[in-house]
Amino acid sequence: MSAPKPAAAGPRLRWSELATTPGSDEDQPAVLAGRLLVATPVLTEGPFRRTVVLLLRHGDDEGALGVVLNRPSEADLADVLPDWERRASAPTVVFEGGPVQATAAICLGRLRPGAAPSPTYAVLRPGLATVDLDADPAEGLDVVRIFAGYAGWSSGQLEAEVAEGAWWVLDALPGDAFTAAPELLWRQVLRRQGMPLAMAASYPDDPSLN
Repeated sequence: MSAPKPAAAGPRLRWSELATTPGSDEDQPAVLAGRLLVATPVLTEGPFRRTVVLLLRHGDDEGALGVVLNRPSEADLADVLPDWERRASAPTVVFEGGPVQATAAICLGRLRPGAAPSPTYAVLRPGLATVDLDADPAEGLDVVRIFAGYAGWSSGQLEAEVAEGAWWVLDALPGDAFTAAPELLWRQVLRRQGMPLAMAASYPDDPSLN
């Protein structure tokens, strides 16, 4: 199976074929914003191989948008956005958020407990926000991570890819977006799942060598 093509049109499938939130009505759309897309071994090549994507936006009509959490680049944040480097979690580089609009920057911030509302960030879920990079860093921000580009899907496309077995839809933990070891994130997310999904973390990088 070839890698998904972001923002390309895809067939619409029943939402019941997509992973649903526990306790929700399976006939109703699943709310996936704030959850992880974890690439399955079906994706053997392309920009999404063994990626972990945090979905920032998802809707039946508008499609989906997220950022890849485990693709650090070689661009030092201090060279690109020096004012934000001191707030960045290690590794302090720009991350490759996805193949769409690679020159666009998206900043995620972890909020301190009890952080006051601010016009410089928009809360995605408790403790996590998207941050305005044109403003000065708000006092309520603990750490940030900056992504160049994003992953995008047109309406119905993500549902089709999940149904084809390209992605697992899993819950995110607060530290996933700011991990200090992004190269380990794919396996770590899988290992914390129950069996049998946790076994997928041991899937070899090259199945032909197994």
